[in-house]
Amino acid sequence: MDNACEGIIFAPMFTQYEDVLQYLYANLPMFQRVGSVAFKSDLSNTIALCEALDNPQRKFKSIHIAGTNGKGSTSHMLASVLQSAGYKTGLYTSPHLKSFTERIRVNGKEVSEQFVVDFVNRIQPVIERVKPSFFEITVAMAFDYFVHEQVDVAVIEVGLGGRLDSTNVITPELSLITNIGWDHTDLLGDTLEKIAAEKAGIIKKNVPVVVSEQQPGIADVFRSKAAAETAPLRFASDVYTVQFREEKGTILFDALKNGKPAHTGIALPLQGIYQQKNLAGVLCAIDVLRQQGWKITDEQLVDGLMKVMSQTGLKGRWQKLGTNPLIVCDTGHNLDGVTQVVKQLQQLSYKRLFMVIGMVKDKDISGVLELLPKEANYYFCQASIPRALEAGILAEKARSTGLKGEVIANVNEAIQRARAKASAEDVIFIGGSTFVVAEIDGL
Repeated sequence: MDNACEGIIFAPMFTQYEDVLQYLYANLPMFQRVGSVAFKSDLSNTIALCEALDNPQRKFKSIHIAGTNGKGSTSHMLASVLQSAGYKTGLYTSPHLKSFTERIRVNGKEVSEQFVVDFVNRIQPVIERVKPSFFEITVAMAFDYFVHEQVDVAVIEVGLGGRLDSTNVITPELSLITNIGWDHTDLLGDTLEKIAAEKAGIIKKNVPVVVSEQQPGIADVFRSKAAAETAPLRFASDVYTVQFREEKGTILFDALKNGKPAHTGIALPLQGIYQQKNLAGVLCAIDVLRQQGWKITDEQLVDGLMKVMSQTGLKGRWQKLGTNPLIVCDTGHNLDGVTQVVKQLQQLSYKRLFMVIGMVKDKDISGVLELLPKEANYYFCQASIPRALEAGILAEKARSTGLKGEVIANVNEAIQRARAKASAEDVIFIGGSTFVVAEIDGL
């Protein structure tokens, strides 16, 4: 660290957490807020940060998770199962909903504000020299914290893509790739094959890889990359079939392994029916970890799944916020994610549907709007970030696709208006963007 900092003028030490966050937000490009200008197309900054920290990424075991949709839910489920199995488990995810410290957890507990302050003070000279992005410094912080906490294993979620993502400096015990869909096409490629190739970039030499779903047209991308790296490859959908059913208003999941019952009646707190695909990937990943010698019983597996929200703090995945009327939020925000949300809305019985919707500028706005139910009553809003699409512009685009509603820019004011109009037999859905969900009061 000393050599890395030679010739650098040391900035004043921080004492307050709020000042550290302001420094990070103000000085480091943040994709979450400003979009693709914050994206760096190589790993040099992350490598420089890790070298300054004595390469913490080499000092703990890890599981690496990429994908278009489902990687957050999958990461949290795996972390919860490992925790239930008695392993001290780190978890790195992004973006955060409410607090920066949500990104870095050990056994579900968020990194302390004091550690964040101390870390930035310690590495600030390197930050001034390297000029990393917000995400790059956060990844380095997570790795350093996991070493500090002496975790048995850390579950690491890719931020964007895979091959060039800052997290891709680890050599994990297992790589897992969830579904591939249309998102960030400006950065990852304009075909599903190109997007899949970027996600496949996390596949490492001789490291087993699980792909949650065998999707037509892109499965060979993973086969080719795995073969080149001599990485044992499994498609979870070839092994597990996960079905869902409803009992007394609760979605239950039944898993078949090679056509035979494996786990029955899992009341997963993540009630989105799209968790079928994610759950198959998790179950297959646990099989691989067991083969590697990790001790995880069926009881611990189910316990971890049942406690995924309480043990990891996961929010915003088809999360029920109220009844009579039913109020649900979901962070699905791209074509595939919104498709799954609409499918689940179609499973519900209601008199009227109210949709509180906001989006960010760099998504397929028209494509998403075309998917949304025409009969719903819409409230168009916008999150308080620079990337947010202006609510009025969203409403104009929505009208051109046959959607009707009113503009209420503030997320919570829009929710209040929907509550005032809805009866006990109605449904209110809140979403369209992770950042809209993040601004819900009381979440």
